Amino acid sequence: MEIQFLGTGAGSPSKVRNVSSLALKLLDERNEVWLFDVGEGTQHQILQTTIKPRKIAKVFITHLHGDHIFGLPGFLASRANQGGTEPLTIYGPPGIEDFVKTSLKVSQSHLSYAIKFVLLRHPGVIFDDQTFKVSFDRLDHRITSFGFRVEEKPHPGELLIDKVRAAKIPAGPVYASLKAGKTVTLPDGRTFDGHDFIGSAQPGRTVAIFGDTRMCRRALPLAAGADVLVHESTFGPDESQLAKQYYHSTNLQAAELAKRAGVGRLLLNHISARYLGPGVAMLEKSARHIFPQTHVVRDLEEINIPFASPQLQPTVSAK
Repeated sequence: MEIQFLGTGAGSPSKVRNVSSLALKLLDERNEVWLFDVGEGTQHQILQTTIKPRKIAKVFITHLHGDHIFGLPGFLASRANQGGTEPLTIYGPPGIEDFVKTSLKVSQSHLSYAIKFVLLRHPGVIFDDQTFKVSFDRLDHRITSFGFRVEEKPHPGELLIDKVRAAKIPAGPVYASLKAGKTVTLPDGRTFDGHDFIGSAQPGRTVAIFGDTRMCRRALPLAAGADVLVHESTFGPDESQLAKQYYHSTNLQAAELAKRAGVGRLLLNHISARYLGPGVAMLEKSARHIFPQTHVVRDLEEINIPFASPQLQPTVSAK
C-alpha cells in the first residue's frame, strides 16, 4: 500500500505544486488504484508516474470546489482513450454526478466503460468487502466536505512451517489444507487441526484522508489510530484566525489532531503558494514540535505505508 501525491497545492496551481489529488495504490492488495480528488491537471501528473489509468477503479471526491474536481472530466475521457474498459465508481457529494454528466455531454465525450455514482448523504460505511472497508463523515468547510477512512482487513496468519515439520507432517497438499484452517487426517491415522499451525493474523492498515476543513469534533473518530493521516495545512502557525475565517486549518491544528488521534504519521498537503522553500520547512518544523512524525509532502512524492509493529500500537487521547 502506497500513497502517491499528484497535487499538493491549495486553490490554484503553482510552479511547484499542482492542485489537489492523490492516489492510494493498492496494487499488491487488490490490483487497483483509488484516486482521492481530481484537481485540474491530474491526468498530466499521472503521466509522470507508473500509474495506469485503467487500474484506477474508484474515485473519492471530498468536496465540489474546483481545485478538487476540475480534472475529473479530462481524466475520465483519457481513461477511455487509453483503453480503459473496466467500470469505475465515483463517490462524492450530491452534485458530482451532474457535474460529470454535463461535462461529458457538452464536450460530446463518449466513454468505453460504465460509471457508477455513489452520492454521499448519510455518514457511515460506503464500501465493505473482504479486503477493505471505507467510511466517511462530514468535516467543516464552506461547502459540504468529507473525510474518508480506509481500513484494510486483517491478513490471515502464515502457516507455521517449523511447527508443521516438528509434528512430522509430510509435505504435500496437506499443507494447503492446514493453511486453510481445515482438520486433516494423515494416512497413518493422525489428525491435526489446521488452526493449531497458523500464526496470528496481521492487522490491516488504516489511512484517513481529509478534504478541506477547519477543526471539528468529527475529525477525531475519523482519524483515530490511523497509520497515516492526510490533512490540509493551508495556513501556518500564526494564522489560526484566518484559518477559522476561511474554513481551513493550520499546520499546528492538524498536528494537535494527529497527536490526540494517536496516528502513526501525519502528512500535510493543500499547501498555500505563499509557502516556498524555507516556508515549507517552517511548516514542518513547527508542526513537529507538537507531533514529531509530521511531513509536508510534495507533488509526485510516494509514501509507503508499512504494517505496524505489534509493539507500537497507537493510543487515542479522549481530551
